[in-house]
Amino acid sequence: MTALTLSTAAAPGLRADAIVVGVAKGTGSKSGGLVVAPGAEAVDKAYDGRLAGVLETLGASGGEGEVTKLPAPSGFKAPLVLAVGLGALPEKDDSFSAETLRRAAGVAARALAGTKKAAFALPVTDAADVGSIGEGVLLGAYSFDAYKETGKDGNGAKKGKAPLAEAALLGGKPRDKAFKAAVERATAVSEELNRARDLINTPPNDLNPEAFAAVAQAAAKEHGIKVQVLDEKALAKGGYGGILGVGAGSASAPRLVKLSYTSSRAKKHLAFVGKGITYDSGGISLKPAGHNETMKCDMSGAAAVFSAVVAASRLGLEVNVTGWLALAENMPSGSATRPGDVLHMYSGKTVEVLNTDAEGRLVLADALAKASEEKPDAIVDVATLTGAMMLALGNRTFGIMANDDAFRSAVHEAAEEVGEAAWPMPLPEHLKKGMDSPTADIANMGERYGGGLVAGLFLKEFVGEGITWAHLDIAGPAFNEQGPFGYTPKGGTGSAVRTLVRLAELTAAGDLG
Repeated sequence: MTALTLSTAAAPGLRADAIVVGVAKGTGSKSGGLVVAPGAEAVDKAYDGRLAGVLETLGASGGEGEVTKLPAPSGFKAPLVLAVGLGALPEKDDSFSAETLRRAAGVAARALAGTKKAAFALPVTDAADVGSIGEGVLLGAYSFDAYKETGKDGNGAKKGKAPLAEAALLGGKPRDKAFKAAVERATAVSEELNRARDLINTPPNDLNPEAFAAVAQAAAKEHGIKVQVLDEKALAKGGYGGILGVGAGSASAPRLVKLSYTSSRAKKHLAFVGKGITYDSGGISLKPAGHNETMKCDMSGAAAVFSAVVAASRLGLEVNVTGWLALAENMPSGSATRPGDVLHMYSGKTVEVLNTDAEGRLVLADALAKASEEKPDAIVDVATLTGAMMLALGNRTFGIMANDDAFRSAVHEAAEEVGEAAWPMPLPEHLKKGMDSPTADIANMGERYGGGLVAGLFLKEFVGEGITWAHLDIAGPAFNEQGPFGYTPKGGTGSAVRTLVRLAELTAAGDLG
């Protein structure tokens, strides 16, 4: 991980490999050209106030995510200046949003791969800005190289580039408690989010349910979190028919992992439930060619829950947080669940399986019912659940469903606050009829149209009476198959980690219900 430091040093005298500055598109009274953003005054002065003009000559426009490199002026100890676009200049007070700063810092950090130290002279008005920049740096510098050959190639050149090693954040106050806390929070949340990315990117032959559970056990021991792992024998004894049914076709047995973070000052209890299908072939309802290659990411919900619980512990939040990881591998074999089979769920309900590729809701149903027994103040489940949600909201936005409108709004606000694109979705009761089964209490499939909402309605049936609940369908943003953007890499993204952490923070502060 990139190391974050706070510095009061002036950019010209700082020993670094690069100085990062922000530039924006002029608007209003400053329209018509490139504008150097606050924080870069000393750098601009060293160019005799002509930095914007020089950058425009090089083709810079200030567009969001744009990177322009140029030699540092004479007298600088850093040899390079990197200008990153911030988009349109705010018309009122030149104050850029937290997400704008995150994305710019992420783009710059990724562009500086292979660099030992960079100084970030981006706009800072308060500690929150420093936190946003730090978060962007740590998330943008991420790379997953565990399976790539290291060393040098046949020509003696080093293979690949290591992530930016150190980022000095200028404009902060190293001795100020608020600034120090902002950096500490950014570090804890980003490190855990990147841990989730690592898990998502790990090939399924190395990350089966048992291996995932072992990772969770190791982290729990390190961070003082109580952990319980139910193996296939315990699941059978407990009657977890959903998890067992999904994992029945695999040589790798399923697991249910419970992570419990407790605070002596907690007044509220949150439960997070994550779908952890370590590989999803579709089972007997096999996925068509072209739809299997990225299915290692079908455990992204469990990864998000796991990382959020660890982050809550590292931050010492005054709220009890329980994470439930429903882990299974969905494979076709002679022992696999068949379309038409009926599963006896942990809750006591029976489910007719009409499509074995609608497996995520089955493992979540057991975990939701179990989580409900503890009567938490709220339950939030996270899952790469339906392709229908991707059709509705695209690849960068997750859907939010809930049994309480106010809670759904609160989750949406928390997501937007931390920079995770989300959208509230309904749970129309009329869609429930499509899951009527002549054989069992409910079927795992319903109407084709509104499939993401049907899945939410199915899950709602397994939430304990009177418990506030929300469902996050992160099928779109959990895995980025396109090129990197902002602080988001190609591959696993860690979607929903920051939303869950923010919900825990708001609950601890008494600002969430």
